[in-house]
Amino acid sequence: MNTLRIVITGGVGAGKTSFIRTISDIEVVDTDKKATDEIAKIKEKTTVALDFGHLTITPSQSLYLYGTPGQPRFDFMWDILIQKANAYILLVAAHRPEDFHYGSQILEFVSQRVQIPMLIGLTHMDCPGARKAGDIAIALGVQNSVDKSSLIVVNTTKKASVQEALQALIRKITNTSL
Repeated sequence: MNTLRIVITGGVGAGKTSFIRTISDIEVVDTDKKATDEIAKIKEKTTVALDFGHLTITPSQSLYLYGTPGQPRFDFMWDILIQKANAYILLVAAHRPEDFHYGSQILEFVSQRVQIPMLIGLTHMDCPGARKAGDIAIALGVQNSVDKSSLIVVNTTKKASVQEALQALIRKITNTSL
């Protein structure tokens, strides 16, 4: 069986766990713990190690989906998870411009370690204060370094939207789709 390892990364509350839960064929393995610091203002629980999900594409092809923690204090997990990844998706919450710089730091962190296909998934585009894709690309510092197909709007709670993002990423890897 051919298995692709996809890492889903991004800041706190960008939708990493929701993305994996929405598409996984199995019950997602997570390491969510009660948020006890400033993260509690954003959400009740937070990932402290990883999320893991599985998606069967065909009888001979599947995806392992690994979600990273969103907090910098757990960045050692990013390093562990990205090393054997075939590709990754950076999720960016479009309605929280204060987190855009952190997204650019994640991009830099990953690019210093591996050279693999990536996609930037823009989440929360329907929320008040959401920025436009072009503005987010500028804030991330990728406006000249990624093609337009690398930026995609993702609703992490809608299966069709998550499938579309994964299809776009898989096309970058294999020139096939789900």
